Amino acid sequence: MFASSTQLKCWTFSGETELKQLRIESNQNVIKAHGRNVQEEDWASYFLTYEEERLLLRQYEIILKEFCNKFQPPFPKCILGTSLAFFRRFWVNNSPMDYHPKDIMLTVVYLSCKVEEFYVPIGQFVSNLKGNREKFADTILTFELLLMSKLRYHLTVHNPFRAMEGLLIDIKTRFKELENPERLRKNAEEYIDRCLLSDIVLILSPSRIGLSGILYSAGKEGINMDRYVTEVLMTGLEDVLRCIYPAEKNQTHAETGQGPEQRAGGTDSEKAGEMSQPGEQFRQ
Repeated sequence: MFASSTQLKCWTFSGETELKQLRIESNQNVIKAHGRNVQEEDWASYFLTYEEERLLLRQYEIILKEFCNKFQPPFPKCILGTSLAFFRRFWVNNSPMDYHPKDIMLTVVYLSCKVEEFYVPIGQFVSNLKGNREKFADTILTFELLLMSKLRYHLTVHNPFRAMEGLLIDIKTRFKELENPERLRKNAEEYIDRCLLSDIVLILSPSRIGLSGILYSAGKEGINMDRYVTEVLMTGLEDVLRCIYPAEKNQTHAETGQGPEQRAGGTDSEKAGEMSQPGEQFRQ
């Protein structure tokens, strides 16, 4: 489950500010390690800036997406999602001045095929590439273990595409008033494709991205999904919260002599109002 996954614990960040700080640190570490014999005023001629690194990696993300879309035999969507997740994770703590993005790009796609159980022999994989295929195969196999090490062997990726599929199944099963839910698929997949090319996959849970894709597609189709979100998807949420928060309240009171409303400066009714905000956001 995502709630207990390494993706949440180790690869979900507080926001773009934290990611930028980590990437700048990686950039500066490379410059400090290799710039000892270079005058500081000449660093700009020898090293990439943070902005230049981001521009370079953006180009290879687009190439990665095109490669996955054109691959033969055709990839399932989850390969693209896992590949871009690995690619973005790798460059949080590493710099393209240390590793060539092309080598990492090919390796993350090959590793994703294994992780997602879509078996492609290395010979068949490199047959989709132009150039020296034997060299490509050697490069991919050489970098595979390095890539897994840099990812800390956290190879399970909870994919927004799977969240979207689950929501479509749920709509077909529990929201029968919507005719032909499959018409939501195309725009939802396009929305998730764009999300995968951004840092949102390192910030938000895949279920939120998947739901956002469904709601975006519904808006494009002129479909009102308010009832599905508030009356179907969120059904039972109040019961779950009532099971969780009384236990927290009793534990906190026993430890501090104060209830949650005193400790946080709010009443239970105010907190219930705050917990209803996600539904309000979905309706916007």
